[in-house]
Formats: sequence, C-alpha cells, structure tokens
Amino acid sequence: MNFRDISFRYKIPLRATVLVFLTASVLTASLLLREYRDLRRDMLDSSARWSAVLSQTLVSPMLHDDLWRAFEIIRAATSPGGGDQAGVITLVDPRERIYVSTDPARYPILLPLHERGDAAREIASLIDDAAGSDSRSLEIGDRLYVITPIDADGVRLGHMILEHTSSFMQARFAGMWLSATLVTLVVLLLILPVSWYWGRRMADPLVHLADCIGQVGTKIPDADAIRLEQSQDELGQVGRAVARMLDELREKQALEHEMMFSERLAAIGRLTGGIAHEINNPLGGMLNAISTYRRHGSNDPELAARTMSLLERGLLQIRDTVSALLVEAKAPSHPLGPQDIEDVHILLKPEAAKKSAALLWNCDLPDEIPLPATLVRQVLINLVLNALHAVEPGGTVACDIGVTAEGMTMAVRNDGRHIEASRLPYLFEPFVGDANGGHGLGLWITYQIVNELDGHISVQSEPGLTVFAVELPLRVALELESPP
Repeated sequence: MNFRDISFRYKIPLRATVLVFLTASVLTASLLLREYRDLRRDMLDSSARWSAVLSQTLVSPMLHDDLWRAFEIIRAATSPGGGDQAGVITLVDPRERIYVSTDPARYPILLPLHERGDAAREIASLIDDAAGSDSRSLEIGDRLYVITPIDADGVRLGHMILEHTSSFMQARFAGMWLSATLVTLVVLLLILPVSWYWGRRMADPLVHLADCIGQVGTKIPDADAIRLEQSQDELGQVGRAVARMLDELREKQALEHEMMFSERLAAIGRLTGGIAHEINNPLGGMLNAISTYRRHGSNDPELAARTMSLLERGLLQIRDTVSALLVEAKAPSHPLGPQDIEDVHILLKPEAAKKSAALLWNCDLPDEIPLPATLVRQVLINLVLNALHAVEPGGTVACDIGVTAEGMTMAVRNDGRHIEASRLPYLFEPFVGDANGGHGLGLWITYQIVNELDGHISVQSEPGLTVFAVELPLRVALELESPP
C-alpha cells in the first residue's frame, strides 16, 4: 500500500513519530560527537602534562647514558598500574635514533626513527620542525602520538614519543554511547505516546469531515452527526465551510423533493384533465343522443339508427383514447424494409399537398433491418404529421432516414413555428396540447414506442427550424407476424 493512501488517522502520528525519532537521533549523535571531541582533547592535554612530568624523570638517565635505567622508568610507566596514559613509549636521541622503547620489536635500539615506517617518518619530520619545549600531538590512522622534548639546562637530550591506539578511548566512548542511548530511549518512550495521542487528536476532525463528505454521493449526513472543530484555525474554518455546504445541500434536496412532487401532481393533473376532456366530450354527445331518443325516438326508426350510430362513434372515440394511453411497443411485426418507409412516404404525400408544403424525403436503408416495421412506421408517421401541422402553407418538411453502426436514425425537420422553451420539458406528456390545438397524443405515443425499443428521442427548436431526432439500436427482439 502506498503511504499516500493511508488514513490521516495513522499518517499524522506516524510522521510525528518519525520526526521525534529523527530529532532524538540527531541530538544524540551531536552530543556524542561533541563528547568524543572533548574526550580526545582532554586525553591529549592529560597525556601532554603526564609526558612533561615523565620527561623530567628521564633527564638523569639520558645525561649519564643509563639505558637500562631509562628503560625501567618507561616500562614502569606503561605497566598496568601506570595509569590511564599507558601506551607505547619510545625515546629518541638528538640525532633521531631510537634510544630505548617499551616495544623493542617495532623500535630496535640505535636504528634511525625514519626507517621504521611511514608513521615514524612523519614523527621525525615533526621533530625536525619543532621548536621550543612544548609537547606536540599527531594523529596517524587509528593512532595518536604525543611528542615531548627532553631538555636539561637548555640542552636538547632527545624526545619522548607516547603512542596511543584507538582502543585507548573506545572503552570510555562505549560507556558514553550506552548512557546516551539509554537516555534517548527513555525520552522516546515518554514522548512517542504523547505525539501519537496529539497526532490522532489532530487527524480525527479531518477523518470525520472526510467521512461526512464521502457520504454526500449517497446521502447527506444529518446536522447532529457532524462534529465540528470549534476553533478559528484552518481546520475550524474548513469544518464550518463543510457544515454550510451540507446545510445548503439539504435545502436543495428538500426543494428538489418539493419540486418533483409538484411536477408529479401537475403531470397527473394534466393527464387526468386531458383524459376527462377527451372522454367527457363523446360521453356528453352520447347522453344527449340517449335523452333525445327517449323523448322522440320510440316511433322513429330513422332517429333510432342515428342515435345508435352516434353512440358507436362516441364509444370508438373513447376506445381510441384509451388505446393511445396503453400503447404496446412490442406488438407482432415483420422486419423493417425500404418498402415500409416508402409506404409511409406515399401515405403522407396527400397531407403535405393539403398544406401546399414541400415534403423532402431521403431514405438510405439496406434491404432489411431488425426493427419492428409497424412501430417504426407509427413513429415516423406521428413525427411527420406533427411537422406538417406546424408548418405554414408553402413551408418545407424534410425527413432523413439512415443506418449507422449504432442503429437506425431518423431526423424530421420543419421550418414552421418553433416550440417555446417553456413547453419543451412537457412536450412528450399526453394531453398537453400544442400551438395548433392538438391533444398531444401523437408525441406521447412516439415517446412510449421509442422507449420500449430502447431508443432515444430529442428535439431542438429555434425560430425557423425545429428538428426531432430519433435513434433506435438494432438489438430489439422481434416478435414476427405469423404467415396467413
């Protein structure tokens, strides 16, 4: 898992932990480095003082050329009881020859010092450049050298070389390192729980806000479920902004519910009003006919026949209205072919002639496509009749039909009166009516058929051009007509 994907509930405490650990480590390393430098400086100062004292005891043996006495003195000084400054001590005469050494194997007597390796040559070079009676120190590799002159009444008798290995300070430094490490661990054990606690306290409001915002896609959290950070910092400002946003979303949701409810009531009102109007008209005529028949028709066969005919037409009108509302888009049919479209063209030519309108027809269909011919023709007839009713005498209606990789397309254009923007949302509802006084069932039926065929219908209207576009996918399972 990527660290960036970890919750702030753990990310902030982890970062605080790493920061505390790095800070403690850097401080401990800095303190140990300073202590190491102080220890080295103290050791060199102490060795220089000790060497100065020891060099005074070597004056007499070197004046009397008492080699054995000088060896006993330096051997006693480097013995286990000789103190912390014990190491390898080598004496050289004024000509830089080895006078005596506690390590004769490395520094044989009377051999020139510069012949005993690179370190010895550097020491000899330092002796040549030295002036005065002060001690000098030199670090070569893992060894420290303290070089002290041996003088008697202003006469240089030689030099004493005190050699320390790195093990001289390792024991002391190891103890210091262990103590510093233990102190650092104790401090970390005390600080880390506190930093973890405060990190969680800082992350919890962020995590809570993220959870609240994450629920917005499915629901809007209640106001009581939001715990805001009561502060004036950035976190408090974000919390108050989120609370305002959620309040506005709740208000918007409530308004949408009210609007949706109002729209549904309005649609139901328009539907029921249209149904009542379409049914009450024939019913009123039928009731009038029955009343007239009761008063005058008992002995008038002709009046009785007219009454029955009027009743039949009224009932047929009511049946057609109900059938339009219960349109079924999967009625038995045969696959759509070019001849079906041409039949519609022939059928609609007289309607176009009545309006003196030009009917432009452009059909580009293969021999046959898997769409129900009856329903597609019904959609096409309704759209073209609607366009013919909208155009003025001498206007133009154009129909383009084709097939793409996605399915069949139909576009019906006219240059008549455009549809107002306020009517577009209700255009496909029944009994809404249109500017020409129609009841709107044609577009309602068209919309129902297109939906049943998993298609899509859209309309664009502006002054001088109105276009109805239909897209029908070629995946409808046909229930073909049985052969006669």
